[in-house]
Amino acid sequence: MAATTEDPLGFVLVDVARLLRRRFEKALENAGLGLTVAEARTLAFVSRHPGLRQSTLAEELCVEPMTLVGFLDRLEAATLVERMQDPADRRAKLIRLTPNAASIVRRIRAIGKSVREEAERGIDPALTETMRLTLLKMQDNILASEDVVA
Repeated sequence: MAATTEDPLGFVLVDVARLLRRRFEKALENAGLGLTVAEARTLAFVSRHPGLRQSTLAEELCVEPMTLVGFLDRLEAATLVERMQDPADRRAKLIRLTPNAASIVRRIRAIGKSVREEAERGIDPALTETMRLTLLKMQDNILASEDVVA
């Protein structure tokens, strides 16, 4: 059941995120890329932050390290990412995209843009920007309160 005007903001956020994810998943499937949402998200994140340690990447994606290993194994088998030894710590692996990934990442971004545009249809762009900035402020507040608790 979809969120309603009576539901609290947190519930609405989670529901919209769920629907966006479902729509993105369907669009990825229709594109025939052979990627899961998690794998596409991993590629997109690595494209913005190349050379991250595998452990840091898992933290940033909010997944367990072993879960990320599965994503990376599949992406490496598809020759889309490579793991390199970290020169500062030979036990650690750095993750970067291969040249084969460039066109896939462009398609992922185009699919994401299309899904966002569909979701934002009929909404004043200024309102969308205000909402984005408000959510970023909420994110900052939550992260700041986590730092105080830690």
